[in-house]
Amino acid sequence: MQDIKSKQELSRIQLEGLKWTVKHAYENSPFYKRHFDRAGIKPSDIKTLDDLARLPFTEADHLKENYPFPLLSVPVDQVVRIHSSSGTTGKRKILAYTKKDIQDWTDFFARAYKMAGIGPGDRVQIAVGYGLWTAGAGFQAGCEKVGAMAIPVGPGNLELQCKFMQDMETTCICCTSSMALLLGEEINRRGIRDRIKVHTIIQGSERCSDSMRKAILEHFGARHLFDITGLTELYGPGPGIDCKEHKGIHYWADYYILEILDPETLEPVEDGQIGEMVVTTLRKEASPLIRYRTRDLTRRISGPCPCGSVFPRHDRILGRSDDMIIFRGVNIYPGQIDEILSDMEGISSEYNVLLERRDGKDFMIVKVERDNAGDPSWDEDIQRHIEKEIKSQIMVSAEVRIVDYGDLPRSERKSRRIYDQR
Repeated sequence: MQDIKSKQELSRIQLEGLKWTVKHAYENSPFYKRHFDRAGIKPSDIKTLDDLARLPFTEADHLKENYPFPLLSVPVDQVVRIHSSSGTTGKRKILAYTKKDIQDWTDFFARAYKMAGIGPGDRVQIAVGYGLWTAGAGFQAGCEKVGAMAIPVGPGNLELQCKFMQDMETTCICCTSSMALLLGEEINRRGIRDRIKVHTIIQGSERCSDSMRKAILEHFGARHLFDITGLTELYGPGPGIDCKEHKGIHYWADYYILEILDPETLEPVEDGQIGEMVVTTLRKEASPLIRYRTRDLTRRISGPCPCGSVFPRHDRILGRSDDMIIFRGVNIYPGQIDEILSDMEGISSEYNVLLERRDGKDFMIVKVERDNAGDPSWDEDIQRHIEKEIKSQIMVSAEVRIVDYGDLPRSERKSRRIYDQR
């Protein structure tokens, strides 16, 4: 893994990697050869980083073609592992890895752990899925690479999680934000917080509001909560993480190029504007990605980070372009509701949205939990305030209902926020 010291060095690595990836894919993948030929593009046409915009996009549906090895750009006997993304209906998206792909993934995951301050002496409880999913394998390999102790508990099983946190003196836990909240609440319910030594939480897989982050840190008594990014198509988790300044996600631009594009026009958006993440890998051998539409939404953060890292930044994942709901003609992303609720006092981080149709009209009901120490006599004022902010910021009318703390369902995986029953 190279020690990158300047943006100029990053640009040089990116151009070399882009040229290699396009040539490698064109010469070895029947899919990419057809894809490029239809677009009238040859590897020799890629001379500068600006030429990236000439390449055609790769979509999720392309990963279902040529099942079980879509995008394969090496002989099958060079594939040492496969992973599959979760939540896919019909044919699964299978991603192949060479020995070098696994090593590259391990290397940049180790970089993520180091940015979070994790290394020898730490004990890392890995509470994410193993098997076909990339999460467990990625978190464990990176942990071992930096010399920390891996505690591969896997997801769920609160009894075992709490026992191991105490017995193994876990210092870092890796999980979804929903699992982190559930564990934090369980620690306090059991009265064992004084026996928990977790100082760092690394979470990913779903959006986490500021209020939820604050609640998790308070439940654990931890110093830092880091957001880690990732998707199976892009190796798995680990291609980006925030630093201890917590002012955006640093992403490993020596392993992939990130574009942030308008999901409708597919043109670049201005820095600071929300757009869809589109990624192009620079070293991936078995299943390279070229302008792959992730559907994840974020915005680029310009300027240097106070931490001094040369790696560029984007904001936390704000949602997905295909999570958008249309309510009374207005396009709404769940993240917009997150942001409104994060600024409210007297409520917890948990909420859900029910959409239903009555007498030919759509109705939105937002259920929000009262804070654990909240006063029920404030409910009516809080309810009116949230309704006003939703109307002002999202331009729709919603009925807000305040419910008791703990009333809304918790999840060990990803929390479901939207219930569309129309």
